[in-house]
Amino acid sequence: MTAPRTPRTVPPSPAPGPAPGAPAVPLDLAGRTALVTGAAGGIGRACALRLAAAGAGVRAVDRDAEGLRRLAERAQGLPGALEPVHLDLTDLDAAERAAAGTDVLVNNAGLQLVRPVQEFPPEVFRTVLTVMLEAPFRLVRGALPHMYGRGWGRIVNISSVHGLRASAYKSAYVSAKHGLEGLSKVVALEGAAHGVTSNCVNPAYVRTPLVERQIADQSEAHGIPADRVVSEIMLADAAVKRLIEPEEVAEAVAYLCGPQASFVTGASLVMDGGWTAH
Repeated sequence: MTAPRTPRTVPPSPAPGPAPGAPAVPLDLAGRTALVTGAAGGIGRACALRLAAAGAGVRAVDRDAEGLRRLAERAQGLPGALEPVHLDLTDLDAAERAAAGTDVLVNNAGLQLVRPVQEFPPEVFRTVLTVMLEAPFRLVRGALPHMYGRGWGRIVNISSVHGLRASAYKSAYVSAKHGLEGLSKVVALEGAAHGVTSNCVNPAYVRTPLVERQIADQSEAHGIPADRVVSEIMLADAAVKRLIEPEEVAEAVAYLCGPQASFVTGASLVMDGGWTAH
């Protein structure tokens, strides 16, 4: 969608979160099947590994074949098996088919472009909404018959603080995340009688390749040097001045999949370091 940019390194967190690979939330998903989209990197990778560590058979969905291969290597030896599924979520029929038979669905895949509305390419806007809103709808549609049949299911939508608050220059991303919040609540209302919960996890900026790629875009959009983007734009409204680690988000997902969260549905679990407390 845009010309390749030179990756920039996000400064290290001054106070890092839990160490990767150190699960904190007790969770047993033995015998369950989970599907995670955008699983080749970032939050999706952390979620796929966390659910496999809990014993789930994980369908790891991504269009990045090499990233999936590395993920499968990393998952070797975990209690749950991991199945790489090479899939572009713009193929909506294939996405719906891939979700059949799943007990846990984590809608995580996303993409970002930072541009003023009048300069935002309509085709990119359409693609963002397809991947981040229409595909989750189709995945949920494919998963629900099995969940309803078993009387149990967990749907976790990786939303964002931008599902609750808007930011300039992110019209497609903010629109998709706001729509995902609404979809999640509707599914929560419909699924409650069938033992299915549906929730959103709403992180602020997470240390992922998606955030790495935003730095140059934000620099251009706001007219400031790239080395000031993290402190002055990304973390400006947060009380906790660091990026979130993907494993922290995965632990929130684990919590929502566990028995202790069976009464939590239709919720938005905010992980924003105090951003929305203002």
